[in-house]
Amino acid sequence: MRLNGWLYFWLRAPVRPNLRAQLGPGPDKYLPGWINIDANILSGKCDVWADLRHRLPFRDGTVAAMYSHHVVEHLPDLAFHFREAFRCLQPGGVYRVGGPDGDVAIRKFVEGDNAWFSDFPQVRRSIGGRFENYIFCGGEHLTILTRSFLEELMSDAGFINLRACFPAKETNYPELLGDCLTREYEWDADAPHTLIIEGQKPCTD
Repeated sequence: MRLNGWLYFWLRAPVRPNLRAQLGPGPDKYLPGWINIDANILSGKCDVWADLRHRLPFRDGTVAAMYSHHVVEHLPDLAFHFREAFRCLQPGGVYRVGGPDGDVAIRKFVEGDNAWFSDFPQVRRSIGGRFENYIFCGGEHLTILTRSFLEELMSDAGFINLRACFPAKETNYPELLGDCLTREYEWDADAPHTLIIEGQKPCTD
């Protein structure tokens, strides 16, 4: 994967107006017209097979919009990831990132709201077990995502105009990110399971 991403970067990475990239489309969230990157060549439908834990396979300042949905919580070094996303974006480019909403999960845990949590990946009766399911997903998730944490990471990477999207199916950049909204889901508008934040790379003179 790492070699394939490196080869794409040097030999095939496009440079064209309005280039948009989705990170981790999985088997059913492929976005036509975007460059879809996934680490799983067997189950993921993608244009580029690359390991998202490493350098992203795009040239500096070439991507107009980047999108990931329930992906970054699987990555071991989020600070590095957001620096990479920032590097790839054009001045004025935007990154829309979504993942499990730790803030709401903590609130629902304190409230004892078992029904908010699902039985995935394991059936658990206790609120603590269901909370652990949601946060760590059988060891697949490496961190807890909260709004303040994501804003800190994105701000440190250089992003500005940070904004949490609530309800989830809204965006400040419909001309760039409107396609993404068809791939998103939320079954509790008042207590969303997904935290979504958009950030922009500053424009230059």
